[in-house]
Amino acid sequence: DHVNCGQSTNDIFPTAIHLAAATAIRRNLIPALLRCGASLRDKSQQWANVLKIGRTHLVDAVPMTLGQEIGGLAQQLDKSVDRATTAMLALSELPAGGTAVGTGLNTHPQFGRRVAQLLAEETGLMLEEAVDHFEANAQRDGLVECHGQLKAVAVSLYAVANNIRWLASGPRCGFFEIALPDLQPGSSIMPGKVNPVMCESLMQACCRVIGNDQTITLCGAGGGQFQLNVMMPVMADTLLESIRLLTGAVHAFAQLAVDGMTANVEVCRQAVERSLAMVTALNPLIGYEKAAALAKEAFATGKTIRQLCREKQLLSDEQLEAALDPRTMLGPK
Repeated sequence: DHVNCGQSTNDIFPTAIHLAAATAIRRNLIPALLRCGASLRDKSQQWANVLKIGRTHLVDAVPMTLGQEIGGLAQQLDKSVDRATTAMLALSELPAGGTAVGTGLNTHPQFGRRVAQLLAEETGLMLEEAVDHFEANAQRDGLVECHGQLKAVAVSLYAVANNIRWLASGPRCGFFEIALPDLQPGSSIMPGKVNPVMCESLMQACCRVIGNDQTITLCGAGGGQFQLNVMMPVMADTLLESIRLLTGAVHAFAQLAVDGMTANVEVCRQAVERSLAMVTALNPLIGYEKAAALAKEAFATGKTIRQLCREKQLLSDEQLEAALDPRTMLGPK
């Protein structure tokens, strides 16, 4: 009798869901994201002086460093930590104390506040009694908001894994600007072929989480009639699955892919010299129209921009070397 006197499944179930998800994000997901982000940041610092060609629309653009590129991916992980923290905070209000329909029937007036305070002390989470128990009992908007942030994390992680996958493509006929650790000795039919399996594993986990968000969204929108959302079981299962998938996939990706990545410095350097986009630096010196014509001729003949400039004596050697020095293109002038 004492157990059921001051609580109902209608307020305690959602309270338990909030606690389980917030705890999993704090203890598992955020450390995994921090671990992966730190590894990417370390690579960006190691490769700060590795020149490479940038790409927009998958087409050669102006030079940058590999460190700058990987640093951008590391920043996505930093932002993912912020989003995971926001996801956790979306669960901070606890419905406990609303009992059956939000009125708090049969419970002590301080029950909700004291339960939230005790749980906050026990877990270290930022928890508080729901501001409005009628809203807190009836709707699961907090779960929708939480998973929405996790979807954003999944989108970022997908992009990070896919970019690294592209950079490692090859080894002879792709970009191959970075090399990933060999985890599989050959495909089922092609000896020696090594696939970027950890990138693709993370991408698949992210796809599942992005799909899970639709389940959470529909359950949040359509499951809460009057004083109870009847879709809590599937929402809880889906949310916890997403946290578990992201945590495991990110840990594996960091340990088995990012930590062991190496830069192919010479491949990066050669791509810079061959790139037609190097002509962009000549715009202030010879004009856009002449630069565009030079790029077209370089593409047609297979010669570099530098070679054509020397043949046509468009600039002095000193001017040419200064203009086509890729290190002068790494930031604003």
